[in-house]
Amino acid sequence: MTSIQERLYPSLPCFGCGHGNPEGLRLRSYPGEDGVVTAAFTPRPRHDNGLGFLNGGIICTLLDCHSAAAVMLEADRRGWAPLGGAALPYVTAGLDVRYLRPSPLHEAVELRAVVREASEAEVAVDVTLWWEGKPRAEAAATWKRWRPRPATT
Repeated sequence: MTSIQERLYPSLPCFGCGHGNPEGLRLRSYPGEDGVVTAAFTPRPRHDNGLGFLNGGIICTLLDCHSAAAVMLEADRRGWAPLGGAALPYVTAGLDVRYLRPSPLHEAVELRAVVREASEAEVAVDVTLWWEGKPRAEAAATWKRWRPRPATT
């Protein structure tokens, strides 16, 4: 099955979700039941926080980029295309992350995202990283409509 990222923005160079970045995480998210977008991610040894767990910055990136998949899927379903030559119709405006428990470094984690509110101007998403049936980190993400502005000198 083709992921949301591979279908909607296959060449994006984003570190977390871009499949145009061979050095990145290359997250793959999929539409699920009841509006839940899901993904699995297996950390690599270089994602170590120094104590044998998944690094908090990588967790934050996963939450941000997985919420992006939920937003871009919602935008696609509603016909909210990118504006003014932008690669994506929305950009992260805020990400409130809560780290709840350590996350494993050597086993796959699960990501779940649900769009809480959506208007053409702004989309709010709740996203959680799970392992062994428990939430390890969660975030409330806010995404704003993106229209690139011409550079001024």
